Amino acid sequence: MTPAVFGMSGLSLTSDEKAFFKESDPAGYIIFGRNIDSKDQLRALTDELRTLHGRDDLAILIDQEGGRVARMKEPIWPKFPAGEVFDKLYDIAPATAIEAARLNAQAIATSLNEVGITVDCLPLLDVRQPDANNVIGDRALGSEPMRVAALGRAILDGLQRGGVVGVVKHMPGHGRTSVDTHKALPTVTASDEELEMDLAPFKTLKDAPMGMTGHLLFTAWDAEVPSTLSKTVVQDIIRDRIGFDGLLFTDDLDMEALSDSVPERAVRAQEAGCDIALNCWAKMDDMTGIVEGMTDMTPKTRQRLDDAMATIAETDDGPDLQELVARRDELLAAA
Repeated sequence: MTPAVFGMSGLSLTSDEKAFFKESDPAGYIIFGRNIDSKDQLRALTDELRTLHGRDDLAILIDQEGGRVARMKEPIWPKFPAGEVFDKLYDIAPATAIEAARLNAQAIATSLNEVGITVDCLPLLDVRQPDANNVIGDRALGSEPMRVAALGRAILDGLQRGGVVGVVKHMPGHGRTSVDTHKALPTVTASDEELEMDLAPFKTLKDAPMGMTGHLLFTAWDAEVPSTLSKTVVQDIIRDRIGFDGLLFTDDLDMEALSDSVPERAVRAQEAGCDIALNCWAKMDDMTGIVEGMTDMTPKTRQRLDDAMATIAETDDGPDLQELVARRDELLAAA
């Protein structure tokens, strides 16, 4: 199996994509707006991917956070709130905020489960800083680490109850970013002591089944190499200091925060210790280069993948989407 997650170009697989995916056998796929037209179409696409590989537990990812990061949109699906909503509610009623976040995540997962999506790149555990770039902004769950961790745990639980695996992101912390990593590489000059608050939510949720890196340069840890590509950050900070032993994805390798070609980035990320290279944009040359450059998935990575997918809960007897949204909105309105 190729230790990569790939994007697809359209609403169904092209003949070239079918042949390439069948041969390369990637760890999974990621869904974007360009892949979505209707519930029936999206379910047919995810079913096609499972059939192609004969894997019922295939990892099919999406960024369905709520707020401004949502691939599945109205009017087909309900609009979900951004993380900031639960942060503000926590100021008034912490227990209510935690339960509302859990219900919201379960509602998101229920909508994903219906169309065959198995992994949501949520929750963000980035501790928001007041002077940071708005690329995180209202997506964050707050500026206090233990609050972020409490809401993050509720979101992981809600996703699992709805039949989906959550991904904690962006390790080791994206809350101090000075620029949008889609466009440039941020340099974080905070001291090791100051960065402890960024690590705290990830330490609390270190047993999460999946995690994702962020593309930032932390001068306190590695002044030369961005975190996704840094063995020091991946091994010493994420694996050892945070204690995370789950499946570690890179953030999208096509972002302008990173230099060199996309396949070279994938190889460097694997060498640094990341389990899975995330490549979102369905560019055949990049995907082919990744397959040619990366080594096969290690037994350790395969075990982490299998263990993460095995956390998906049965959902046959759970509340439906409308009930979950109504219960969430009742809590939000009461506060």
